[in-house]
Amino acid sequence: MATLLAARFRGKHLMAAGIFQRMTRIGGAGILSAALAACNLIAPVEPSLKPQARPAALPAPVVAKPTSQKSAMLRSYLNQVQTAQLTQGLLRRDGGGADTPFTADMLARNFEKIAFFNEYDGNFSGRGGQSPLRRWDTPVRMDVIFGAGVPPSQRNGDTYDVRRYASRLARITGHPISTSGSPNFLVIIASEDDRAEALVEAATRVRGITANSLRALRNMRRDTYCAVAAYAAGPDANTYTAAVAIIRAENPDLLRLSCIHEELAQGLGLANDSPAARPSIFNDDDEFALLTGHDELLLKMLYDNRLRPGMSATEAAPITRIIARELTGGPL
Repeated sequence: MATLLAARFRGKHLMAAGIFQRMTRIGGAGILSAALAACNLIAPVEPSLKPQARPAALPAPVVAKPTSQKSAMLRSYLNQVQTAQLTQGLLRRDGGGADTPFTADMLARNFEKIAFFNEYDGNFSGRGGQSPLRRWDTPVRMDVIFGAGVPPSQRNGDTYDVRRYASRLARITGHPISTSGSPNFLVIIASEDDRAEALVEAATRVRGITANSLRALRNMRRDTYCAVAAYAAGPDANTYTAAVAIIRAENPDLLRLSCIHEELAQGLGLANDSPAARPSIFNDDDEFALLTGHDELLLKMLYDNRLRPGMSATEAAPITRIIARELTGGPL
């Protein structure tokens, strides 16, 4: 019993340790009486039943709605597109290499074609023309809206990809870009069945965007995987205040990630594509799926403080040539 007491209280109760030491020095009945005295020092433990807190109500599980035949056929078509492109060596994820060299002059020319021209007109119905430099001045706060037919596993993966990419864009540009706070840049990932409803929700969540202004994004051609629209609702027509990217949920994983990379970067101000840009996602040939090192330099140029919204390509040209040489280590 003495050993049990010492083990139970060793290092916790000095009184119990002292009792054990005294017990080892006396014998016979003294040992028994000392042991009984020690036992009497231990108050009985009364059982206590605490009421269990009621668990908070669990959120209802997200259950994706069944897809229509039209959406299922589109998903099959887009899977075939991705397979064919991969077979042809397209949708590269290596960012370029020895086979894709570029010089400072090439970088400056690509920047001019991509930053000072629009890929489409305001209705997405025709080619756009030359435009002044446009970008964001205020912090960009991104959020994702999913269509009701997008399953939970895809939602989790796409949310992670958007958050990670937003952090990367912030590091590249030096501009505050996050996925917290009241959003002004919405990324909609929805199918043919629920894109219209997602656009209605987007119009209620961002100032400066209306359902009518998003009408051009409602009806997308079959061969359009994704699109982005940026808005300048403030006093400066060349400073973006809101943006909405729309990505088909039917896209397979790599095509969907490719859309995230291109549309979010274009929504920052690199509005055009150029067949001369390589290695780049700002090229309709789909050679590269993900943002390349060349593209990172374009974004750095776009948010360089020596450039300002509203500048024309002619005004900016002497500055962009200097920036391009600085970024590539070429002679000034």
